[in-house]
Amino acid sequence: MSTSQRHTRDVIAGRQPVLEALRAGRPVNKVLLARDVARHSIIAEILYLSREQHIPVEHVPARALADACRTATHQGVVAYVAAKEYIDLDGLAAVSCGWPNEPLYVVLDGIEDPQNLGAILRTADATGVHGVIVRSRRAAGLTAAVSRASAGAVEYVPVARVPNITNAICSLKEHGVWVVGIDASATMRYTEVDMRSSLAIVIGSEGKGISGIVRRHCDILASIPMRGRVTSLNASVAAALVMYEAFRQRDWCGIV
Repeated sequence: MSTSQRHTRDVIAGRQPVLEALRAGRPVNKVLLARDVARHSIIAEILYLSREQHIPVEHVPARALADACRTATHQGVVAYVAAKEYIDLDGLAAVSCGWPNEPLYVVLDGIEDPQNLGAILRTADATGVHGVIVRSRRAAGLTAAVSRASAGAVEYVPVARVPNITNAICSLKEHGVWVVGIDASATMRYTEVDMRSSLAIVIGSEGKGISGIVRRHCDILASIPMRGRVTSLNASVAAALVMYEAFRQRDWCGIV
């Protein structure tokens, strides 16, 4: 294999290897293009296929590409591949139909830390969550680091990747799923929410929480009470508390 086609565990480097990965439908988290890369037919097809598959494309300095793939002969193109294939919302709904209990999803509004995403997937597996929904841009994807942090749970929890979280929430609501957003300003406590029906739990990004537009589309907003001086919990800890509350309510009622 030539140096322009070297692979690391997460990265494919080189124009033709990246193009073939996209043509084959291999799950890709994002594509990096050098800002000064020559625009010819292969680059044009990479951009087209990335748009078709809702894969983010970032234009970066050439040095960033060399750092990503540890070689200077990347030909101006690098792709970060996913550790596992994503599914779409329809696929997530189909998977849920095979479960005996009402659907339970976790929607992540911009979680960027791979450790947090991995921890959330691990808890999702432990609590019987049907699937996790992540956004494709400015968010952590299914990388090898996420797989390691999940302790293997990534293999068992379906993950849907969507270009727009608000649209995904609207789609869930059209299918009879109630949406509860975890927000520090809410007056209702998360333990007061009935989590036995079809439910999607929305967890916001680290530091910023749920975005305003996503907050407005939630059916219910609920908070996690805190007594200390720190104003917020780690995103994966907050998600774990709410997932276990859903598990508790469903288990006690014989739903799980």
